[in-house]
This record gives sequence, C-alpha cells and structure tokens, in this order.
Amino acid sequence: MKNVATIVFLLFSVSLFTGCAGVQEKGASTPDPIEPANRAFYNFNEGLDKHLIKPIAETYANITPEPIRSSITNFFDNLAYLNVILNSFLQGKFGQGFSDTGRFLLNSTLGIAGIFDVATPAGLPRHKEDLGQTLAIWGVGRGTYLYLPVKGPDTARNLPDIATSTLLNPITYLTGAVLFPITAINVINIRANLLDATNIRDEAAVDPYSFTREAYLQQREYLIHDGNPPTEGYDDIFDDEAGIDHEEESVLIIE
Repeated sequence: MKNVATIVFLLFSVSLFTGCAGVQEKGASTPDPIEPANRAFYNFNEGLDKHLIKPIAETYANITPEPIRSSITNFFDNLAYLNVILNSFLQGKFGQGFSDTGRFLLNSTLGIAGIFDVATPAGLPRHKEDLGQTLAIWGVGRGTYLYLPVKGPDTARNLPDIATSTLLNPITYLTGAVLFPITAINVINIRANLLDATNIRDEAAVDPYSFTREAYLQQREYLIHDGNPPTEGYDDIFDDEAGIDHEEESVLIIE
C-alpha cells in the first residue's frame, strides 16, 4: 500500500507541476522558478547525506571489494532494465528495444540474475532510456526543474517515470521485511559509486546547487539526443568522462 500511495502522490505532483511545461522549455531564461524551495530540499538532502548516507557509503566502499560492488551494481541495473526496454520501444527504437530485451534475458540467465554482465561482451550494450526521455521525444516540454527530498534533481516531465520505473522493477513487489534491506543496499551502493564524483563537484563548484542543476539538465539533454545534444546553449560542464552521473545520484527510496 505504501508503494501505491507514493505513486499516487507523485502522479498528483505531475498534475501540479506540468502546468509550467509549456513555458519552461530549453533555453528559457530561468529553468528554476521555484529555486528557494529547491534549495531548501537540496540542503535537507545534503544534511542527510553528510550525517548518514555518505559515512555509511564510505565504510561500505572501504570494506567491500570492487568486484563485489560491481556485481551488486550489475544486479540492480538488471532489475531496473525492464523500464529501459519499455521506453526503447515507446521511442520507436525497435532494433534497440530487441537488443535491450536480449540483454536483459542474457544477463538474467547466464549472468545469474544480472550479477555478471555477460551481455556487453556479447555485443548487447547497456542503454539509458526512461519515460522522461520518451515524453521529450513525443514533444512534451521539460517543465519546472525540481529538487526532490531524498531523490534529488528532477523535472516535471520526468516525474511520471518514477511510477513506471517503480512498477516495472521486481523489487517493488517484495514484502517490507525484504524490501527495506535490499533498497538500503542499493542506495548505499549507488552512493559509494558516486563518492569520487561528488567530492570533485564539491571541490570544483563555487555553488554546488547551481552546478548540480546545470549538470543534471545538460545530462538530460545528452540522453534525450542520444549523445548528440544541440550545441547552442550547451556548455558541456558535464559529460560521461567526468564520471559524475546524476541519473544515478537521483535516488528514490520507496518503502
């Protein structure tokens, strides 16, 4: 019931925020019209991270061998891949959709529930697709930039993906006694993977909040355009080679 309530609340939020979708397009003078509220949630998340999540992630990274961490990452990535498959097809990328399906099946079987990535060496690369990208391709405006409690950076257009990614993830249907520890492991593992990247951000950025916002919005453009974003207004302060992935930094805890 908690999962259903969370999804209903988020879908209600979509109806609240998407009224701005037709106004806040790429290139608009301000992508962040509710910045005071966003900064408040950013500060909340940073406090939670500093005093709880980051120390746990640092300890986890120190005691967990890299191969095990990699296998845990592969496992959770594979569980979330049904959402990628769906959106590959919804975007009309049928060849990629069949490739993604083959990747999921191969990793789920020969890869032992996704623990090992055997699909990439077999010529079935990992893709990143979600409902936010699909809606962008369908012509839906970006809408208001949001910084959500716990989850992090997002936009109004991307909010519906929380529902689809949750409903398509098998973890959602586990009982609470199993769901909580598995979700906690996922959150800690993701945070551990981002330790170096967030340290670089904090050291390099005069205003980490603004840097996070611009990095996230540019990364979304990068994904929507399959790695070839429009050059106008794109400063490339954020790319895959930098190792900072705010798609992973956005972590939603659904109990």
